[in-house]
Amino acid sequence: MVRQQKTIKESFVYEGIGLHTGKKVKTVFNPAPPNTGIVFRRVDITPHVDIPAQSNFISDKEIRRNTTLTNNNATIHTVEHILATASGLQVDNLIIEVDSDEPPEPKDGSCAPFVEFFTKVGFENQGVPARFLKITNPVTYTQDGVELVALPYDGFKISFTIEYDNEHIGTQYASFDVNPDVFKREIAPSRTFALMSDVEMLRSEGLIKGGSLENAVVVDEGGILNEGPLRFSNEFVRHKILDILGDLTLVGQPIEGHIIAVRSGHISNLKFARLLSKEAREKAGAIAMGPKDYWDISVITQIMPHRYPFLLVDRILELEDKKRVVGIKNVTVNEPFFAGHFPGHPIMPAVLIIEAMAQVGGILLLSSVDRPEKYLVYFIGIDKAKFRKPVFPGDQIRFELEMRSLKRRYCKMKGTALVDGQIVAEAELTSSIVNR
Repeated sequence: MVRQQKTIKESFVYEGIGLHTGKKVKTVFNPAPPNTGIVFRRVDITPHVDIPAQSNFISDKEIRRNTTLTNNNATIHTVEHILATASGLQVDNLIIEVDSDEPPEPKDGSCAPFVEFFTKVGFENQGVPARFLKITNPVTYTQDGVELVALPYDGFKISFTIEYDNEHIGTQYASFDVNPDVFKREIAPSRTFALMSDVEMLRSEGLIKGGSLENAVVVDEGGILNEGPLRFSNEFVRHKILDILGDLTLVGQPIEGHIIAVRSGHISNLKFARLLSKEAREKAGAIAMGPKDYWDISVITQIMPHRYPFLLVDRILELEDKKRVVGIKNVTVNEPFFAGHFPGHPIMPAVLIIEAMAQVGGILLLSSVDRPEKYLVYFIGIDKAKFRKPVFPGDQIRFELEMRSLKRRYCKMKGTALVDGQIVAEAELTSSIVNR
């Protein structure tokens, strides 16, 4: 899977009541630079304390009904709904300022209110590839009847089974290929739920002070206590998918794989997140991670269909979404075209310089669409091509392209090729995206 890292276009404020504390809370969601990740910032503490949403910051104090993070004795509780929203909408980088030890619970107990705010401010692609945790071998966790498995999969899929003795919940199953559209429509609207016996127990422990029938579905032996119907016939298992989506965000990077969960809750979800993080650190052969700051050949070959001897770009150094791109091609004497162009006087063919320029531009175009590996770029026009200097073995060509126009699947770019800061070629290129 290939996509750019993403943040929100501008800050927004969300205020409400903490689910367990019952306190009034103000939360400010802020854009963050690439490779920041999701960071909670306790602004009610001096100096402010940042708590990254990563597995090594999971609190060792097990709380059965929420997900808790801690750093330098500062704690933030009940972060799963915010994390699920970020993950479901594919937002990689955020700084979330909170003036309490618990962010506000969404007003209806689902992620739909958060989705509304995120969607209103909009999203920004950041020109840096997202670093996926790619599952290449099965990873399993089992304990006390709970089963969690991560399997290789071309995409991100969650399948979940719940089993409750209460007949009004019973056994439910759901499975989704998770992407922003599916998350908004099928997962985010599902609400927190609890058995009435658990509600009484949690209240006796001084928790869920901000809980009510407005922000949770409550079930007893007689049925559902809330007025109105469920949002989905299997709303309970959908909310479990929402929870695990938030908890697995703590792996620290998006997952490429199929997650299968049976009877799992926050405690087992968090243990599984730690296990996946451990596998990523210790078994690089089992779980592969992409580059951090640039688009290297491993990412380029996921986007572009070209292969030896016709892949003519080695690295993307800069990419500004739908605006500009900078890439390089290292020219070696082993290039196959030098055998005949020309013997004893090797010069890179001008047509291949233009082809390499077009490939760099193609990455800019494809990086702007979802699942770019499913598309091709057709090169449909060249204008104003000029060749100023020859390119020899040992040269490194720097290609700089700017998007001049983009209409649906058609674009025009202005490209320049440079060696040692000197222009060797330039052209205007027209391309289109087609299904692969």
